[in-house]
Amino acid sequence: MEISTRYNPADVESKWYQHCLDQGYFHSEPDERESFSIVIPPPNVTGVLHMGHMLNNTIQDVLCRKARLEGKNVCWVPGTDHASIATEAKVVRKLREKGIKKSDLTREEFLQHAFEWKDQYGGRILEQLKELGASCDWERTRFTMEPKLSSYVLKVFVDLYKKGKIYRGLRMVNWDPEAQTVLSNEEVLRAEENSHLYHIRYDVDGEAGHIVIATQRPETIMADAAVAINPKDERFQHLIGKRVIVPLINRSIPIITDDYVELDFGTGALKVTPAHDQNDYDIGLRHNLEVIDILNDDGTLNEKAQILVGEDRFKARKSIKKLLDEAGHLVELEQYRTNIGRSERTNAVVEPKLSLQWYVNMKQLVQPALDAVQNGDIKFYPSNFVNLYNHWMTNIKDWCISRQLWWGQQIPAWYYQDEVFVAETPDAALQQAQEKLNNPNLTLDDLKRDEDVVDTWFSSWLWPISVFDGFADRRELDYYYPTSVLVTGFDIIFFWVARMIMAGYEWEGKQPFNAVYFTGMVRDKQGRKMSKSLGNSPDTKKLMNEFGTDGTRFGVLYTAPAGGDILFDESMCEQGAKFSNKMWNALRMLKGLEVVEQPKDATTQAVSELANAWFSNRLKQAVREINQNFEEYRLSDALMGLYNLIWSEYCSWYLEMIKPNYGDPIDAATLNQAIELFEQQMTLLHPFMPFITEEIWHLLKEREHGNDVVVSQWPAEAAFDANIINNVSKAQEVITNIRNQRNKNGLSPKEALVALVEDGEGAKALFSDNRIKAMILKLANLESLEFTPTGQEVENGVSFVSGTEKYYVIIEKEINVEEERERLEGELKRAEGFLKGVRKKLSNERFVNNAPAAVVEKEQKKLADGEARLKIIKDSLAKLG
Repeated sequence: MEISTRYNPADVESKWYQHCLDQGYFHSEPDERESFSIVIPPPNVTGVLHMGHMLNNTIQDVLCRKARLEGKNVCWVPGTDHASIATEAKVVRKLREKGIKKSDLTREEFLQHAFEWKDQYGGRILEQLKELGASCDWERTRFTMEPKLSSYVLKVFVDLYKKGKIYRGLRMVNWDPEAQTVLSNEEVLRAEENSHLYHIRYDVDGEAGHIVIATQRPETIMADAAVAINPKDERFQHLIGKRVIVPLINRSIPIITDDYVELDFGTGALKVTPAHDQNDYDIGLRHNLEVIDILNDDGTLNEKAQILVGEDRFKARKSIKKLLDEAGHLVELEQYRTNIGRSERTNAVVEPKLSLQWYVNMKQLVQPALDAVQNGDIKFYPSNFVNLYNHWMTNIKDWCISRQLWWGQQIPAWYYQDEVFVAETPDAALQQAQEKLNNPNLTLDDLKRDEDVVDTWFSSWLWPISVFDGFADRRELDYYYPTSVLVTGFDIIFFWVARMIMAGYEWEGKQPFNAVYFTGMVRDKQGRKMSKSLGNSPDTKKLMNEFGTDGTRFGVLYTAPAGGDILFDESMCEQGAKFSNKMWNALRMLKGLEVVEQPKDATTQAVSELANAWFSNRLKQAVREINQNFEEYRLSDALMGLYNLIWSEYCSWYLEMIKPNYGDPIDAATLNQAIELFEQQMTLLHPFMPFITEEIWHLLKEREHGNDVVVSQWPAEAAFDANIINNVSKAQEVITNIRNQRNKNGLSPKEALVALVEDGEGAKALFSDNRIKAMILKLANLESLEFTPTGQEVENGVSFVSGTEKYYVIIEKEINVEEERERLEGELKRAEGFLKGVRKKLSNERFVNNAPAAVVEKEQKKLADGEARLKIIKDSLAKLG
């Protein structure tokens, strides 16, 4: 078969992905196998694939593909989230472009437009995940607002209400005037911004005198209910109990004392506006102050403001400044840096607002979820996120779950005058009302349904249960739940992770997942968070087109430690593409060799035997290392290990060891072994780079139908011979040193050289295996390699130390003594530095007493070898004079 000279991902990726879909490899049904289940963190239905999605979903795919190779029944459930605020904003904007206002539509008409939007754009990100190679069970695709899942949301709302864990209360909330809905604290992004402190004079009512207050929000003075001072502030003792006049509207308000007022902030006097600040609201409750709400839901001033009615709050701020200045009440304007809260979804400045909303009593749900992480039933990777989780859970506040939107699950509450009836269906609510009010003549027309919807997270906290229809049928839930692992960003540890754990214990009595792998934030090379506004986020589609999906996945994962920020560098994707070509060239070399039954010469046979023995053991060692990295979710370490194994050890060393002399054929046994070892590496690499591995797998040899790498078998762990691995490593170091001497002395690689090694115990042990000598002779192109007495001068011999052995390469030219001394002094410095580090470790009592004996023994051997090496270098320097 003719194989193209260069690997072309475009010819391969869609072909093998469709093949897997056709074969049903990604679909799962409960059976007798061990399950491995993952639920996808559902991306917004309006979303497109960005770097965060690429990282998160590639990690999930790696875990799923490995589990599939281990023979587990893998179920990776995909889906999308309806994203109430974001989606409704997009639909409203789209309607506005058509000249349609939301207020002109009925709820049903608006939802029809919203579902049309969802049908048009909702599948984009899922299709992009397929291009990424995500091995999801696409037959199981779910949507948080599909009828079944919406019914579960209503069911748990009613359940919590009956248990007294959901209630309705009047509280100060975060209000988004653009989206015109309440936000949770986690949906408010706070950052320092430039602002002003307005120093405003309030005249004392009925007498001469005044007091100056400092405020950032002069547009709210019309809602003032009092001026507060600290009772210990001697400056204002004479004003306690008096009243002042609110500027511009001439309303009289009391001067009160409260310990909350800071003596050294602003002027020391505080305007109290209970309707528009949480702290002011708390003061108002303590002093029984009037609550005057002067803002409409869209952030404009209402009639209670008396002036500037209808103006936007920020335009009103400018207007108020001018009016105060003209009236002589603006004393000073001070530059000021302050924390401003903005809506995560619309970027609008959030407005504190007193509002009647629905809440979940989180303190009644938190304890089992807190215990689960503390006692290790759920493991976090990396573990440092446990502290962050514990801090939030122990300081948890009730969850405001109502949103003033139409896109979402409508709250299942109906009202009749002051009575509320919570039920899953309108008919059930009506029956409640008829029975409670003892009025069988009531109809649904008499009841008014709550207009609000529940918070998006109130549906997605049920995700691990609801996607398996666990609220209706236990068959799949009993098999797949708890799920195996959750892969998510640490930024939603409170939004989603903690709440899913609470939901799991509330309705299933156990954890929703056994482990949580937190990914880091993807940043650019300068450490900046990737965003559209900065223009530093690459086009994921373009990356995959340029470097191939495998190359892009490699680039993203290679520098992605669990929980740590990822400094994304496009050059790593390029390196991934080069890695594909390296493997492709190895394939072409193996497939291009002429084959005979028996090797032609003894040296070739000896080196080939050594190569196969060495790499078979090295592969077993690598399997153990890779499995350990997977267990600890160090996927980037696993990939780095595989990259070095395949590129540096298999392609660079192993293939060179078995490669016949120019023009000679290779024996069949060696070639078959080389192919088998390549196959196993393709299985190990498959979770990370699924397409190139599948293509090479099929080109290595003829396969029966269904014998695909995606469903091959993950290599089992087995004992390995560390001695042969170490000996070949020593031989590689010797070969590298000889090649360096060639380069340094301008000798042709084709010129056979003579080398000697001092006949110490280490050298004798190493060369007791004749195959090691044969390897060095072949790969270093030596005419001979013989022993020489320790300490004896070697004429024309350039020396180097490898391990604890001293070697000489015979070079028929005068040796530059100064250059040789400089080289040896450099080696001496490095050797001393190495020994310093080892001695420091062994002098650490904690390390010696707590580390495993094998680890301590290894360090002690390093010390002995290092000291022997240091002695050889010093002896060599002494001989130079």
